[in-house]
Amino acid sequence: MKQLDTLDWVFITIYFAILFGVALWVIFKKNENTEDYFLAGRNVGWFVVGASIFASNIGSEHVVGLAGAGAGDKIPMLIYEIQAWVVLILGWVFLPFYARSGVFTMPEFLEKRFSAKSRWFLSVVSLVAYILTKISVTIYAGGVVVSALLGINFWVGAIATVVLTGIYTIFGGMRAVVYTETLQAIVLVFGAAALTFIGLEYVGGWGEMKATLGPEYFNMWRPTTDPDFPWPSLLITSTIVGVWYWCTDQYIVQRTLTAKNIKAGRRGAIFGAFLKLLPVFLFLVPGIIALTLKQKGLLNWDTPDQAFPVLMSNLLPSGLRGLVAAGLLAALMSSLASVFNSCSTLFTVDIYKKMRPEASEKKLVTTGRIATLVVVVLGILWIPIMQNISGVLYEYLQKVQAYIAPPITAVFLLGIFYKRINAKAAYLTLVVGFIVGALRIVLELVQSSLTPGSVLHTIGSVNFLTFGAWFFLICIVFTIVISLISEKPDPVKISGLTYGTLSEEDIRENKMSYNWKDIVASVLIIAIVVAVMIFFNGK
Repeated sequence: MKQLDTLDWVFITIYFAILFGVALWVIFKKNENTEDYFLAGRNVGWFVVGASIFASNIGSEHVVGLAGAGAGDKIPMLIYEIQAWVVLILGWVFLPFYARSGVFTMPEFLEKRFSAKSRWFLSVVSLVAYILTKISVTIYAGGVVVSALLGINFWVGAIATVVLTGIYTIFGGMRAVVYTETLQAIVLVFGAAALTFIGLEYVGGWGEMKATLGPEYFNMWRPTTDPDFPWPSLLITSTIVGVWYWCTDQYIVQRTLTAKNIKAGRRGAIFGAFLKLLPVFLFLVPGIIALTLKQKGLLNWDTPDQAFPVLMSNLLPSGLRGLVAAGLLAALMSSLASVFNSCSTLFTVDIYKKMRPEASEKKLVTTGRIATLVVVVLGILWIPIMQNISGVLYEYLQKVQAYIAPPITAVFLLGIFYKRINAKAAYLTLVVGFIVGALRIVLELVQSSLTPGSVLHTIGSVNFLTFGAWFFLICIVFTIVISLISEKPDPVKISGLTYGTLSEEDIRENKMSYNWKDIVASVLIIAIVVAVMIFFNGK
């Protein structure tokens, strides 16, 4: 890899000066109450909401990993990157219920729809999952990227990035997060787009790549007998995980809750869905370009995950290389800022406020800042452990979402679409689902010591995508059966929280929150998703 030169550093310095200028501007604005600190005063426009959704999703490990998928014969994984239609489900289906209920967090919505027990359980599970997976993986991967790009020590790069991100997240709250993410999204898209266009021209165009690698390399639809990516399981499980991630996870949904009204939130989700289409072209394609150049003997790298940074450092001119490096740093910082703020919100609103209901708004904001600081420290302390995790386990972390998502997705979907689902069924599904997911993790790790053909060996060895699909179906059936054999939920308590209990006024307000432009934009996004699915068929 080529080292960054003076002009590159000038661009990186200018970028960070602007970034922290925005952060300071936000910090000096008022953050005196919980609505302002955790949800930016619920007064954010659609453009910022959409850019924030995109920037929260794209982390440095995401950028490098997706390019690695393109360079490492894992094209089917791009299905996770064309889930723009699932983001539309957030705006059209889920958001009106969240906004109408006035909640700060997803566990809080579960309490309103079901019970306090469901809220407590989801809060604790979400916090633990964030600290052990999202934060640790992002910091570790980010440290690797920063040290490689800037030529500095891993620890210096990782800790400096975490501390800088933590500072503006702690003092600026959600408003600082969404506004800095808007800037970061613009830089990341511009930089990666430049790399894609320059790379395509350098390699000789799409036709040349197809001729070099063969058309079958571009097929995302593997046969049902494929051991890694059987297409039915891939399609079903990626959708289940997508609904969990985009529609029920605090990390993403919190962005839409900052909107000034349902209309702005929905348009933000539509804009976020459009931006979600970009990673295929901005990050996956550079990986394919890097592989093509390697096959031609024009580029060299050891592992697929090195494809993006090596391509960037060798193809881009001085200055632009620094801008793309800044974009990668932006991706790392935006992901960290998002998860820091989400953890802070979950702890303060769902745990601390429940234990100290008399706490003042000022006290809650202070607690939120302290919670963010604690999460920052825990993230740093986790780095040495992440450094010692083998490649197999790191790859395994990417599968964990297929075990986490099914019960949560089932509870939220049924809770909104079926008014008969009660609190007992929701709580049992979350608890039993968590236990089953944990059991699958354990069995997968020890499957070599189990008797082949036994029930436990089958559960531990079946393809993770196939497991996720069947697990979701079982969760759906389990939730419905438990609900039907137990008491009906109180219709007054769940009024307005399910489709079956909406008032005429609720329906009228929802219809007034969109127009033909929103519908046309959504249909266009779905058409693009279908076109991409057809395009990557290996022909």
